[in-house]
Amino acid sequence: MLVLLLTGCAGSPAVAAPALAGSVVAAVTLTPFQPQQPTPMPTLAGVWVSAAVPEVLRQAVLAQGLPLVESKEQASAVLEQASVVSGGHVSKWIYALVAAFPTVRDAVTFDELKAAWQGNGGGLLMTDTTYAAMQTLLGGQAGPSVRQVSAAELTDLLWQDRTLWAIVPFDALNDKLKVLEIDGQSPLRKEFNSEQYVLKVLYVVNPELVSLPDGNRDSEKLTTVLMTGTTALVRAISYKMQINGVTYPARDIGDWLRGADILHVSNEVAFTPDCPEPDPNDGHLRFCSAVENIGLLDEIGVDVIESTGNHVNDWGTDALAYSLDLYRQRGWLVFGGGQNLAEAAQAAILERNGARFAFIGCNEPGPNFAWATESHAGAMPCGDYVWLETEIRRLKASGAVVMVGLQNYEYYSSDARPNQMETFRRLADAGADVVSGSQAHFSQSMEFYNGTFIHYGLGNLFFDQMWHWYDDGTRTENIRREFLDRYVFYDGRLVGIELLTSMLEDFSKPRPMTVEERQLFLQEYFAASGWGG
Repeated sequence: MLVLLLTGCAGSPAVAAPALAGSVVAAVTLTPFQPQQPTPMPTLAGVWVSAAVPEVLRQAVLAQGLPLVESKEQASAVLEQASVVSGGHVSKWIYALVAAFPTVRDAVTFDELKAAWQGNGGGLLMTDTTYAAMQTLLGGQAGPSVRQVSAAELTDLLWQDRTLWAIVPFDALNDKLKVLEIDGQSPLRKEFNSEQYVLKVLYVVNPELVSLPDGNRDSEKLTTVLMTGTTALVRAISYKMQINGVTYPARDIGDWLRGADILHVSNEVAFTPDCPEPDPNDGHLRFCSAVENIGLLDEIGVDVIESTGNHVNDWGTDALAYSLDLYRQRGWLVFGGGQNLAEAAQAAILERNGARFAFIGCNEPGPNFAWATESHAGAMPCGDYVWLETEIRRLKASGAVVMVGLQNYEYYSSDARPNQMETFRRLADAGADVVSGSQAHFSQSMEFYNGTFIHYGLGNLFFDQMWHWYDDGTRTENIRREFLDRYVFYDGRLVGIELLTSMLEDFSKPRPMTVEERQLFLQEYFAASGWGG
């Protein structure tokens, strides 16, 4: 009882209990309660960001509410360029070597780029941030011909001096710049391999206290649209298709066509089961195409058919209606023509990689029987263009990229005529992203106007014109030369235009131009566009 009384007294000092005979009793010590102290948390001083880091990444840090500090010693995290990554969050940044759009040269080697960095070239431009990044990538201090300029002035400076190149982040590209391949790689291409590309920089934040975008180029946001000129599978080309197979005309350029996310073809001639056997020497201009010839369009992977051509009703409105059904059976969209006037006025809408593309167009010169009416098929008449301007504004307001295909008047020289310029520019002023002349058998000039790229005429794609006779009896083979315009969109924004060039052979088969042919062609057309040779 004495033990129970002693141990039951709260607040008493520790007391040793007396030992009882024959037993062992342990001493009991009462220890006061000590609360556990919290572990001190580190104070986040901020993030130090290297001068080589793009502004987009700097803003990503600020957007997460983290302050920036002036030195690494003050920082809790560091965001900088790294050649070897051992931890942290990595962002891969792709850069491009660019020149002014009307530059004839297409490609350089990495050795040539390094020589330009060292000062052996016409000059190399970049922003301060890009310069800091390139010092590590290209090797130390740059030569005297490397200039640091603002992003706002870079494009204009390139246009003012065509000997200059520049290096820009991929996300800073615009359609007035030409991306130059480096050792065969271009970040504009779908087949681009970043592992084999030299102008890439890794930015790492360590420790990983903030998140960064994975990079500035996501292939899932890249969309290529290929616009082409006149297709008419008649006369000699149809004859060659009978002999060599329906896919023969695309044998040399098929990869260009199939490689597009959206392939546009302006097919001017209707397919019909009762089309006569093709005659290469037929001088008549009333055209139809054998139904089996549509296999060529199947082969190249057409997505959208322009039906503004002035020969669409040559074989009657029933033949065009039949052709329109063939297109729909294949899942191809149609614009610029239709089963009736209301259908012909509708835009073709396609969704690709998160972006929305609207194709719309009309026929200005006729003839009258080619135009759709309320009751029969045909091409959409342009009329006073007010309806088209209204539709362009509506489509643009809906968030679509607007591509206009226009059947205008035909001229057999490179220069755009005043009436063409007035019309095409009206559509640009309405908000079109691209205005492309689909009428031209002879390629015509181009321009940038009010934020729109205008190409007044691409020339033929698949047609049999190997030469043209002028009224004075002279002949030109320049009609064989063709443009195929590849537009590259990133996240719905036009970031590049690639002018593919081909030469017609065998009355039927375009082939890629040789280097010499292409250089002369581009020089001529850049001069015709007012951009110099």
